[in-house]
Amino acid sequence: MLLDDMLEYNERFVSEKKYEPFQTDNIPNKRTVIFTCMDTRLVELLPKALNIQNGDVKMVKNAGAILRDPFDNIMKSILVAIYELKAEQVMVIGHHDCGMSHMDPAAFKAGMLEKGISEESLNTLNHAGFSLEDEFRGFVSVEDSVKESVAVVRNHPLLPSYVNVHGLVIDPETGKVDLVAKE
Repeated sequence: MLLDDMLEYNERFVSEKKYEPFQTDNIPNKRTVIFTCMDTRLVELLPKALNIQNGDVKMVKNAGAILRDPFDNIMKSILVAIYELKAEQVMVIGHHDCGMSHMDPAAFKAGMLEKGISEESLNTLNHAGFSLEDEFRGFVSVEDSVKESVAVVRNHPLLPSYVNVHGLVIDPETGKVDLVAKE
């Protein structure tokens, strides 16, 4: 089982003190919080492409690096990084060939129904004010999506004026990073 293998590996990792090269404190060395996509291709590529070492930045992720609601958990994490962990810069980094591009909420809903989620459960969400169509709508242009997320951060009423917010797009094949919004 995958979990058992991971836990067994972890026991060896700890007993052999392989964690020592990664020890750091909780304040980001580069005073930066990065909000990016959860895509597996970026796990190692993004830090290497931007010369980020363990302890350099706070990393916040979700599907598509999409921030539409200024009062969701992503923004809460960004504000904590700023006020409690001394971050002075926010970088929103999307990527080409993102799974959220061209996302179809109707197909997503059909997949939920196919996997056993009841229509009643989905209707309950609608009555509670949660819209699958809004939450799971994708984007056509990653650059425009990044700019939209940057605007949400920049215009947040609790963002201090000294915090710079930038938008970038990375190519998950080559690691090339393009600037799409600089403050």
